[in-house]
Amino acid sequence: MKVLVHHIYEYKKGLRHLVLHTLNAVYRDEAENKLKAQHIDYFIQEVTSSKINLFFGDKNCVNVVREIITKKLNELSPEEDFILGTMLGYDRIQQCIRYLQWKQKAKHLSVSSKKQVA
Repeated sequence: MKVLVHHIYEYKKGLRHLVLHTLNAVYRDEAENKLKAQHIDYFIQEVTSSKINLFFGDKNCVNVVREIITKKLNELSPEEDFILGTMLGYDRIQQCIRYLQWKQKAKHLSVSSKKQVA
């Protein structure tokens, strides 16, 4: 919960517009109460029965997350992953490299599977 408080501080100071905080589900109510008390918009994604992803920050950013996050994070398309990573403030160049590698790998797998069918 100390890390959550620090993330809230960073958001309030304008260092972040969107935060992804993963925490044990037993702290869900406490986390929600903290965000509600400070009038911070949020979205919760259940990861497992004992773990949640808590996205919070600017209302517009959280609304985009609500649209994009319709499945587990590891199931996002390369484009969805790129958008989310960029919104979370990850290094843009590293996001571009990650995206291009992911697309290249997908292209390679597609060519390999076509060769096997032929």
